[in-house]
Amino acid sequence: MVQAILFLPLLGALIAGLFGTKAFQNLGRDQDVYADHHDTHAGDHAHDDHHGHYDGQAWPMYLTTGLLCIGAIFSWIIFWGFLHEGHDSRIELLNWITSGTLKAPWAIRLDALTAVMLVVVNTVSALVHVYSLGYMSHDEHQPRFFAYLSLFTFAMLMLVTSDNLIQMFFGWEGVGLASYLLIGFWYTRESANAAAIKAFVVNRVGDLGFALGIFGVYAVFGSVEFETIFMHAPDVVGKTMHFLGYDWDTITILCLLLFMGAMGKSAQFLLHTWLPDAMEGPTPVSALIHAATMVTAGVFLVARMSPLFELSPDARSVVIIVGGITAFFAATVGLVQNDIKRVIAYSTCSQLGYMFVAMGVGAYGVGIFHLFTHAFFKALLFLGAGSVIHAMSGEQDMRKMGGLAPHIRITWAMMLIGTFALTGVGIPGIGGFAGFHSKDAIIEAAFAYGSSPATFAFFLLVIAAFCTSFYSWRLAFMTFNGNTNADAKTVSHIHESPPVMLIPLYVLAAGAVVAGFLFQHWFIGEGQAEFWGKALARNEILTKMEEVPALVKWAATIAMLAGLALAYVFYIRDKTLPKRIAEMNHPAYQFLLNKWYFDELYNFLFVRPAFWLGRLFWKQGDGAIIDGLGPDGVAASVGGITAQVVRLQTGYVYHYAFVMLIGLAAIISWFSFGGAH
Repeated sequence: MVQAILFLPLLGALIAGLFGTKAFQNLGRDQDVYADHHDTHAGDHAHDDHHGHYDGQAWPMYLTTGLLCIGAIFSWIIFWGFLHEGHDSRIELLNWITSGTLKAPWAIRLDALTAVMLVVVNTVSALVHVYSLGYMSHDEHQPRFFAYLSLFTFAMLMLVTSDNLIQMFFGWEGVGLASYLLIGFWYTRESANAAAIKAFVVNRVGDLGFALGIFGVYAVFGSVEFETIFMHAPDVVGKTMHFLGYDWDTITILCLLLFMGAMGKSAQFLLHTWLPDAMEGPTPVSALIHAATMVTAGVFLVARMSPLFELSPDARSVVIIVGGITAFFAATVGLVQNDIKRVIAYSTCSQLGYMFVAMGVGAYGVGIFHLFTHAFFKALLFLGAGSVIHAMSGEQDMRKMGGLAPHIRITWAMMLIGTFALTGVGIPGIGGFAGFHSKDAIIEAAFAYGSSPATFAFFLLVIAAFCTSFYSWRLAFMTFNGNTNADAKTVSHIHESPPVMLIPLYVLAAGAVVAGFLFQHWFIGEGQAEFWGKALARNEILTKMEEVPALVKWAATIAMLAGLALAYVFYIRDKTLPKRIAEMNHPAYQFLLNKWYFDELYNFLFVRPAFWLGRLFWKQGDGAIIDGLGPDGVAASVGGITAQVVRLQTGYVYHYAFVMLIGLAAIISWFSFGGAH
């Protein structure tokens, strides 16, 4: 069954990609099947005339969607088995890489952590496929789109089922490739191409650290297989290794290198800049990247390597600090963004920070619980945003929306449920929406851990909870309440999405409502020890969480209510307040609006010097030196001399005799005046 889960998406991607595209269907015809089909419309894809029309066969999208739905059903069967006394297993598929002492078989590691990730990846991917049946129905390259989606899913499944670091790295890079293809899917847009390249390049920075971590693990343990690494890790505690001219604690430096890879893939602070720009892809891509696949890979990596991280308090302190800063940073930037998808994108970045704080304090099950619940409500919010964009004929700017609730009531209700789950609506000690159970538990764990980094992160997470509530309700109020700011033509075309786009919203909304209290028993409750088994490292953090003061348990709820109240005052009671406050605090507003100026800073520190260096090597190195001395220098001189000499080849004997006499005179002169010395 697990083999089918892994390879069904790959099968669908290959069939749809090779035989479903117009290039194959029109093979032999004299036409350009990839003609430019997009205009310069600034918004996301919408179902109107200016985005072309698909007149090809529909079977590729139904094939890939059907295979993903089968995989999702199988994933829930496996997950349910682990909830009721499942057993860890290892399924070796083939002897993949063998080189000397390096052995990396392609094997499936099936434990509770894998089961959770299978459910998350396949459920969201299947629903995104179903949603895309409606959303991409008019795109003339839809077979290519569905092939890319399925390839993306296969790469993520390859990653989460891996039994060794090299196999994980293969899936890791596969996800990066697929994200590049999907973010830049509308390749006729310059902004989409730039965003795809940015995501690819920034992730290469993190992947360098991941690769070095794999090299280091192999150098220390002589293996890249998880069981061997975890078995011998305690023997390495206290030992050092030489790296970059210094002696470092071995476990710490290995964990930090691996975490560097996680920072890139999960868009943590300093390596976060690619994530908001990834919104250039179609909205279903945003839901897939932000909810189930790429961004959760880093969290999964730290969870999988938890037996190693558990042996390095210093590395975990770094994880805590980076996670806390990321949660705070992204939440502050989300306060002032006006693009509906970018607001949700920064929310994802912030929530990933929460997950890493949980990993850092050793609450691995709590972090994975938030990953699990987050997949439902974040996919719901992104697909709901896509429904809004669809209704608004491609408009994404919330300032040009407003008053949409009466026109798209179902989408409005679904977005409200997603907002409730994201902001953590609930009552401590009783229950609430999905995010309430998982996010609040992370805040409690940060306080319970008690270290200085954890206490620092605790306050940042509470502030982030306030900001999350404010920008989430700001989005809801600006989009659905009040009077509309759209033009008359747009308003006349506002309509609810078709059922094929609404059904995935219903399923995700159900998960956003019940996933928290329904599964908390196994993730962070009494059943967690039996459920997780050996999948995650064990410690006492869950016991400490039960002893935190009542005010800590209520902290996130109080922050949520404060954010809701402030958003209500700003965007319902007095809509002039935001503009007045922005004008009064213009530098701070610009600082947040420009995302702490990280893009400008990186452009100054890295991009411009790189271009300057490239031009230097191009103009001076390649042009002046290589070409100057080569093709334009010696070669050109030889060619010129040869051209003159060739003129002597006339066929007249006296010309040849004349040349011979000149040569003889030159030789005699040489020996007479120079050679004798």
